[in-house]
Amino acid sequence: MSDADRKPSPVSPPPDDAAAGTFVEGGWFELRVRVQPHHTDYAGIVWHGSYVSWLESARVECLRALGVGYEALVEGGYDMPVVDMALRYHHAVRLGAIVSVRARLEPVRGVRIGWIYELSSPDLQVLYVTGRVTLVTLDREHGRVLRRLPPSLVAAFERLPPP
Repeated sequence: MSDADRKPSPVSPPPDDAAAGTFVEGGWFELRVRVQPHHTDYAGIVWHGSYVSWLESARVECLRALGVGYEALVEGGYDMPVVDMALRYHHAVRLGAIVSVRARLEPVRGVRIGWIYELSSPDLQVLYVTGRVTLVTLDREHGRVLRRLPPSLVAAFERLPPP
């Protein structure tokens, strides 16, 4: 499927489909999460896989805040698989805590889309986890990495607040 044959992704989600987070100082997008029992291990400390889920939630909600619903990308024939990920754990997070999950897009180079993350206490005084995730855009029909980003993503990235 060529880029010209794809259904265009909507530029803006419906008004009642607001993102679950917001942009804050420094170009960060912030999503807050309360640690639930299913996020923890037997000792009540956040299980490492929960962080990965929170990173994805922040990334997807950031795109939604920029006018691109992930579901619209999928319906348009695109996907964005993770090709690289790194996490560094700084401080344990316990059941019941509220976590600020902050995501910021790195400068896009070619087909790789890099995101950086900081997970901390809401007052930013305790840093829990830092991370990096790299994605690519994929043609879902053929399973191939696209050589150019979809126009809806390019337009969304241009609307990002400055760091």
